[in-house]
Amino acid sequence: MFWFDQLINGLTIGSVYALIALGYTLVYGILQMINFAHGEVFMLGAFAGYFVLLAVGGDDLGGATIIPAIVLAMFVAALASSSAAVVIERIAYRPLRNAPRLAPLISAIGVSVALQNIVLRMTGGRDRVYPRIFPGGSFGFGDFQVGYIQAFLIVASVLMMAALLVFIQRTRTGRAMRAVAENRATASLMGIDVDRTIVTTFVVGAALAGVAGVLQGLWIPNIRGTMGFLPGIKAFTAAVVGGIGSVPGAMVGGFFLGLTETVGRELLSAIPGVHLPNEWSDVIAFSLLVLVLVFRPTGIFGERVSRRA
Repeated sequence: MFWFDQLINGLTIGSVYALIALGYTLVYGILQMINFAHGEVFMLGAFAGYFVLLAVGGDDLGGATIIPAIVLAMFVAALASSSAAVVIERIAYRPLRNAPRLAPLISAIGVSVALQNIVLRMTGGRDRVYPRIFPGGSFGFGDFQVGYIQAFLIVASVLMMAALLVFIQRTRTGRAMRAVAENRATASLMGIDVDRTIVTTFVVGAALAGVAGVLQGLWIPNIRGTMGFLPGIKAFTAAVVGGIGSVPGAMVGGFFLGLTETVGRELLSAIPGVHLPNEWSDVIAFSLLVLVLVFRPTGIFGERVSRRA
């Protein structure tokens, strides 16, 4: 069924946007800063997972080795992205923490461009193709079929989002993150290590982005040094739509944006005399951002992570 397929496609790409958007919203909730290098952190995770899968067998993987290989790739991708985020925070953001807001924004853009060009240089500017190890096929009833890889992406992302909510709400570190987001000075007086909490926030957001890079690579196998720019901007759009600083908002915004790009474009194309090619999904996404900023600049949830996680 055509519309069911578009719904699943929207949820699949929306799950990737949501995982990346969580990094934007966590950092903004604590530092009131937009980390525009976050898309490149996502890209680094995709490459880390790619090299791991090649090292453990690549296209020759099969049977019972597939799931352990994917889990290992996701773990290494999360580790690589988190390590990069720690370095970025220490070098590019921490010295500018008390500077005017424009300074860390420019620094983030500079880091983004630098990481893109470093990876392009290392890879010769060529695309790399993920090993096609995930089983093909689908499951469902009649015309209502869901691909195995799409189901895996959606379920994996939802589970990670649920784990993040539990982490923020139930753990000591999560409570420290919410306290720092509420008031850094007061949190410091209460004995919370603000610097460590900020680094932890970067690590958590980057780990989710790294895993998202592997998930996208398994679904859309071509990766390159510039692959993080557009998903990063769209994830930022999702975070704004959901309410920048709100964890549930980032999740809802990601899925909403994914559905808008797929189902929304097809609905508009169904109008007599209107035919929108795939490129119009980007137009729709950023038009949605403009509309949200004009009519509801706080987003759907419109609350900081400290007040509603």
